[in-house]
Amino acid sequence: MTDVSALRPDIAREPLPEHHRGLGGRLAEASTTPGGAVFVLVAVLLISTIVANPNFGDPEVLIRFLGRTAPIAIAAVGQYYVIVSGEFDLSMGAVISMQVVLAGNMIGDDAGMILPVMLLMLVLGALVGVVNGLATTVLKVPSFIVTLGMMLALAGIVDYMTGGAAKSNPVDEFRQIGRGGIEDVPVVGILPYSLMILIVVCAASVWLMRRPFGRTLIAAGDNAEATRLAGSSLVWLKTRAFVLSSLSATLAGILLVGYAGVHPSVGQGYEFTAITAVVLGGVLLGGGRGWVMSAVAGAFALELLFTLLTALDVIDSAWRDTVQGVIIIVAVALGARAWNAGRRPSRRPSEPTDETTQPMPTPGTNTGEH
Repeated sequence: MTDVSALRPDIAREPLPEHHRGLGGRLAEASTTPGGAVFVLVAVLLISTIVANPNFGDPEVLIRFLGRTAPIAIAAVGQYYVIVSGEFDLSMGAVISMQVVLAGNMIGDDAGMILPVMLLMLVLGALVGVVNGLATTVLKVPSFIVTLGMMLALAGIVDYMTGGAAKSNPVDEFRQIGRGGIEDVPVVGILPYSLMILIVVCAASVWLMRRPFGRTLIAAGDNAEATRLAGSSLVWLKTRAFVLSSLSATLAGILLVGYAGVHPSVGQGYEFTAITAVVLGGVLLGGGRGWVMSAVAGAFALELLFTLLTALDVIDSAWRDTVQGVIIIVAVALGARAWNAGRRPSRRPSEPTDETTQPMPTPGTNTGEH
C-alpha cells in the first residue's frame, strides 16, 4: 500500500492518538477516570487498614472479609444495571428481607425443601423486577416512585409474615451457602462459597455488558430517545435491567441468611448501600456512564472504609448511614464533573493550511492572483 506521506511530502504524518500508548500509560490514564480511580482507592484503603490493624493483613482474615462483602458487591452489580440505564431501584432491600423471611418460613428443618424454595425465591425475585420494569416503562411512572412503592408493599408483607419478630433459622445446609466454603485451602484456609458466587456473577456481568444488551443499556441511559429511534425496545431493555437487579437482591438474600440468620430487619437499607457502592465506583447516577467492575470495587472500597474507621476508633456503626449519605453526595458531584470534563472536546490549535494562507479573491475573478 502506497504511503500518502511519501507522495505528498507537504503533509506531515499525524501523531498516533493517545490510546496507542503502552499498557502502563493506558493504566495511568484509566486511573484518573471515575471508574478507574476507585481501584486506586481500594488499594489505598487496604494498605491503610493493614497499617491500622496488622491482623487484617492475614490471608485468612482477608479472605473472610471478602466473603462477608460478597453480598454487598452482588447487590451493587444488580443496582448497576438499573442505574446505568438511567433508573433507580429502591426496592432492593425489601426484596432481600422478603427472601430471607421466605427461606426461614418455608425451608425450616427440611433440607429437601432447599432447592424448591430457592427456585421459588428466584421466580418471585424476577416477578418483582418485571413489575418494576413494566410500571416504569409502560405506565411511565418514574422508577423512583415505582420502586419506593414496591419497597413499602414488600415491607408490609414481611411485617405481616413475621409480626416484626425474628423467625427460626432454616436448616444448616442452606445457611452454609452464605457462611461456608471449601476448607483446607492452602494459605487462605477456606474459600468462601459467597466469594466464589461473586466471581461467577462478575464474570457473567462483564460478558453481558460486552454483549449488545449491555451496550444498548448504556446507550439508553445516555440518550433513551436516540436508543428508541435506533430500533431498541426500551420496555424490554429496562425491564430486564430491573429483573437482574431483583435477582441480584435475591442472591444476596440467600447469602445473608448464612451470616445474619432470619430477621425482618435483614436487608433494610441495602438499597442505599448498593447505590453508594455504585456511585463510589464512578457510575454516573443519571445513567450512560460506568463499568460494572467499578461498582464491585466500590462495594469493597465502602466496606474497607468502614473497617478502617472502626480500626482507628473514629466512628461506631451508628454513623454508618451518615457516612454513606456524605459519600453519595460527594461521589455524585465529583463523578458528574469528571465525566462531563471527559466529554468536552479537546481544543487543539489547528495548523494553517494553504487554503487559509491564500489571499482573498478580488472582485470579478476566481482567484486571489492579480
